[in-house]
Amino acid sequence: MNNIYGSTREELENYFLTNDEKKFKALQVFEWLYQKKEKNIDHFTNLKKELREKMKLNFSFSMPKIIRIEKDTLTRKYLFELEDKNYIESVIMFHDYGISICVSSQVGCNMGCRFCESGRLKKVRNLETYEIVSQLLLIEDDLKMRISSVVIMGIGEPLDNYENIIKFIKIINDAKGLAIGIRHITLSTSGLVPKIYDLMQEELGINLAISLHAPNDEIRNQIMKVNEVYNISQLLDSVRDYIAHTNRRVTIEYVMLKGINDNKTCAIELAEKLKGMNIYVNLIPYNETNHLEFKKSDVKTISEFCKTLKELSINVTIRKEFGSKISAACGQLRSKEVGL
Repeated sequence: MNNIYGSTREELENYFLTNDEKKFKALQVFEWLYQKKEKNIDHFTNLKKELREKMKLNFSFSMPKIIRIEKDTLTRKYLFELEDKNYIESVIMFHDYGISICVSSQVGCNMGCRFCESGRLKKVRNLETYEIVSQLLLIEDDLKMRISSVVIMGIGEPLDNYENIIKFIKIINDAKGLAIGIRHITLSTSGLVPKIYDLMQEELGINLAISLHAPNDEIRNQIMKVNEVYNISQLLDSVRDYIAHTNRRVTIEYVMLKGINDNKTCAIELAEKLKGMNIYVNLIPYNETNHLEFKKSDVKTISEFCKTLKELSINVTIRKEFGSKISAACGQLRSKEVGL
């Protein structure tokens, strides 16, 4: 049985047409689900009772459960229990421009990035589209506030769950869905090159972020298993093609690991690799966890690295830190969860 929250408006239109109904009923359903936030189909009063009963047989309306919320000054972390008793986490951040959410895309992760806590649990399964959409709906319901931007950057590699992620983006971007602007949706990938080309052809207009984290293959091979399959040269070629095709700037994410990738030589080599590309570099102060050996670069080192990139004409920012006190920061999800 399909879950209603995993269906795009186009899929619902096809459902109604094949059931001898007008396709505009899909629009009505979307308005109930995402604008009126109505969870009970019996309250969809502009649909005939007979049709509502039929939909109950064809669609599930179930959602994951929020089982814990941890709070920091500008951050909240939500732990969800899925129907199969697996767990995922989402994080929201309060900004002066609105509320952003970092959603998970998988239970566990197979990318095996050595510095990332989320990948210690191997991939159990992909999240279904409805399980990703539900993260937004349930948190908005808890906050009684609207989420204005989305980053697909939580547990899992989004491009390893490609079809569900594309459907998720279409549902939340739909004007009658959650109506989140396409420029306010960011997908982060560790570098699945063929999927970057697939994404390019979707013509979605979302923001793409590449988790690079090293200036050369020697260092990246040590910290990111994916580089053994798609090396930096292949990855950056795909990024150049993506930029040329979409005319969109790409973010290069670079986590600062003490004594690993944070010296001036690394900065110079990184600048050489990125020279002439329509990118900007986001330097990420490492968020230490209770299981992994990597340490955070000190403030002076990060500042010098940033300065070197600027001197070499690379657009660069240092990411503001959110949520480290509740293990909700980048790379920390699941770092304290017993048995997960």
